[in-house]
Amino acid sequence: MREKVTIQDIANALGISRNTASKALNGNEKIPEATRNKVIKKAIELKYKQFAFMESEPLLAKRSGNIALLTENFPNMYHFGSILISGLEKRISAEGFNLSIHFVRDIERKSLSLPNNFDPSNVDGIICIELFDLEYSKLITGLNIPTIFIDCSAQVCYSEFGADVLLMENEHSTYQLAKKLINNGYRSLGFIGDYNHCRSFNERWVGFNRALTEAGIPLNLSQCILDEDRFFFQQGWMEERLQKMTELPVAFVCANDAIAVGAMKALKNCKISIPDDIVICGFDNSPESEIVEPPLTTVWIYSNEMGIKAAEMLLSRIQDPNQPYQVSHVYTKPIYRESTAHLK
Repeated sequence: MREKVTIQDIANALGISRNTASKALNGNEKIPEATRNKVIKKAIELKYKQFAFMESEPLLAKRSGNIALLTENFPNMYHFGSILISGLEKRISAEGFNLSIHFVRDIERKSLSLPNNFDPSNVDGIICIELFDLEYSKLITGLNIPTIFIDCSAQVCYSEFGADVLLMENEHSTYQLAKKLINNGYRSLGFIGDYNHCRSFNERWVGFNRALTEAGIPLNLSQCILDEDRFFFQQGWMEERLQKMTELPVAFVCANDAIAVGAMKALKNCKISIPDDIVICGFDNSPESEIVEPPLTTVWIYSNEMGIKAAEMLLSRIQDPNQPYQVSHVYTKPIYRESTAHLK
């Protein structure tokens, strides 16, 4: 059986340090674009973690057209986007398009400038993933190149946006989770996540509130953690926020699995038992959701199918740029596990 590929393997293959390879894969802004792209291509070739879903040859081969993927944060192996990109790449390569990856650094986002290695004149279509800044999104749509956003800014006004948008179905699945909790006797519910971070988080927040409203349960903001997304993964921060609550809810609905897993770790550090003292659920059905203890109730995203759908929407836009813009949602499905005790 072949051993797992490591960052050191990538570094050795390229003749660079492990530290440089690691920083390139994690989007460190100090790493030159050329080096970063070289490391990503080698990671795809060696099938390293999240890049194992992607095929190296279609990315590197000479094709008849070019589609650019723009991202601030390339999805890691626990993110639904890694599988999505695989389905997307296979679909566009079947139509003769090459996929190139371009990282938007923080300095470029703030200055509203394009990545150095991104040439709009050589691009037939654009795919944006993990790109939630509204003003930067407008910069991209202003290029007048066929574009699709996989998720987008929570503040987007679709009628003025000028691009297609693809999301997973967020609102109703979160509503279903919250409603199921309420119907099983959980009457104080809190939400964890920045609902202004992206459209998906915003829709999940709406679904959560709809369930409360229908049940006649007032929203208790003191039992929610709605801070800016950048705070959520700072070490010790979640514990501090939980400890400041005068009274915890009996159930937490989280904006995604990563946030839920972080909250679970913080709750355990505070000697709070899951699901005995509190129940919790997430969204994404990430690999981590199955191995965390107890396994996490979550929402399944059909990631590969979303990638294929995104490719088809963009290919259709390239063929007919003047068609009406689309906002599409792909079906999702709640999965009930031990973190919410007896829910079925």
